[in-house]
Amino acid sequence: MDSIAAAAAAAVDYRGNPADRSKTGGWLAAGLILVTELSERMCVIGISMNLVTYLVGDLHLSTSYSANVVTNFMGTLNLLALAGGFAADAKLGRFLTAAISASVAAAGASLLTMATSLSSMQPPPCEEFRRGETKCVAASGGQLAMLFAALYIIAAGAGGIKANISGFGSDQFDENDPKEEKAMVFFFNRFYFGISLGSLFAVTVLIYIQDNVGRGWGYGISAAALAGAVMVLLAGTPRYRFRRPQGSPLTVVARVMWRAWRNRGLPHPPQDSQLNGYEAATVPRTRRLRFLDKAAIVWRDENSVSVEPETRENRATSTLTEVEEVKMVLKLLPVWATSILFWTIYSQMTTFSVEQATYMNRKVGAATFPSGSMSVFLFLSILLVTSLNQRVLVPLARRLTRNNQGFTSLQRIGVGLIFSVAAMAVAAAVEKSRRDLANNNGTIISVFWLVPQFCLVGIGEGFAYVGQLEFFIREAPERMKSMSTGLFISTISMGFFFSSVLVTVVDRATNGGWIKDNLDRGRLDYFYWMLVVLGVLNYIVFLGVGRKHQYKVHVFQWKNQDEGSDHSKNVELI
Repeated sequence: MDSIAAAAAAAVDYRGNPADRSKTGGWLAAGLILVTELSERMCVIGISMNLVTYLVGDLHLSTSYSANVVTNFMGTLNLLALAGGFAADAKLGRFLTAAISASVAAAGASLLTMATSLSSMQPPPCEEFRRGETKCVAASGGQLAMLFAALYIIAAGAGGIKANISGFGSDQFDENDPKEEKAMVFFFNRFYFGISLGSLFAVTVLIYIQDNVGRGWGYGISAAALAGAVMVLLAGTPRYRFRRPQGSPLTVVARVMWRAWRNRGLPHPPQDSQLNGYEAATVPRTRRLRFLDKAAIVWRDENSVSVEPETRENRATSTLTEVEEVKMVLKLLPVWATSILFWTIYSQMTTFSVEQATYMNRKVGAATFPSGSMSVFLFLSILLVTSLNQRVLVPLARRLTRNNQGFTSLQRIGVGLIFSVAAMAVAAAVEKSRRDLANNNGTIISVFWLVPQFCLVGIGEGFAYVGQLEFFIREAPERMKSMSTGLFISTISMGFFFSSVLVTVVDRATNGGWIKDNLDRGRLDYFYWMLVVLGVLNYIVFLGVGRKHQYKVHVFQWKNQDEGSDHSKNVELI
């Protein structure tokens, strides 16, 4: 079974033949693949960063409800990445799943264009809704139905793109070749730089078009970009390296867990070589989570004779490779859990921080700065970090840590968490000042006082996103890459959903005292301080998790060690 899996994992071309490295893969293929993710990011950011202003200002929904609509949309989008990863690993492969998903997202963006263009899908105009001075008619359920249908079709398509594009891009490099492995590490940084450019275009050009020309025009451009990305992705087919899907990884995980539980009463074999598939193992043997090793114990009868075929079928045994792959997945979960709060904080940049901007002075000369475009400072910060990463930050880290990698993936995540906490502290201070001046003196401060919190979150994301992406792809088993990417993206999903939960709980606990439709009468700064406290506690837990994590070792390192040796010398800690 392991030899079959290894053969399936080998790269092939679009005809199913072994891939010719001189004609397939590399940066050209990866660049064509990135076009799809760039278009997806442009569409999703163009929606999420400005949707709350549409829901509050045009559809007359409450601030807390509008914030939850945005976070639930983004949460669902990222959660569906797990389904996209499952489909790719189980049957369709990363390429086909990405192509289908991009087509679905383009259809959803087209429907959204219609939903925001038709006057029948909107309530009567009412300019003073935010100030609470006039009773405005809110959008009806029927008017919201088309909007929500469009959003969740986009969520389904974008989730499939997110789960597979980064993994498919990394497939274009051979990590067993030192030169290509170095290119793959650089790819993760360039990957995020590229999609940040798409985000920057969304929060400048697209949001300007939405606010000044029409929502339908802005969303229509996104739909056209996604349709074009599908054609580019398909056109590059002869240039790609493909990896055949090797079956559902969730099935492997469930099977190993069940067999380990079934065999829980059996003693561990005295020698590792007695475990099923030891000699053919394609991943290193580890000492952690040893209870799972029992799934690989070969059943025998009392006379040490192999059991009869019909009994053997009922007591099937997992291979050591499958057991170790499940261990690798389980080792990702603590980092997964402690990464969620970063995205809860990030979600505030798409909801309350954008709504804050509508209460501030947005005049720049004769023009009005779009509140949704405040995210331009977030993405400029991301671009700055990713630009400096390889040229300045990594070389500096190499000198300081004497580690050839510079920053480990967990160190990147940790830095991102620190910046996110700092952002919320700054946001709380700015909101208190804004509210006090507005209520006491009638002073409306400049919207650019929000720049520091957007920049701090952007810097944090430049570290955290790249660190998480690298961690979940490189630390996962090869045949579970898409599922692992979906697992990473689900941290974003859980972060947005957790934000929705926090908003709902806080709104009920304070009887609407902290988060009001009129922010001048609320205490949004208290909500931000609450996130600071949660962020500090989460970071303390993350430090403990990071120090215990052992990075994946290559199989050739393991094979060169004596059986039963400790692998910690091949491991880098945070």
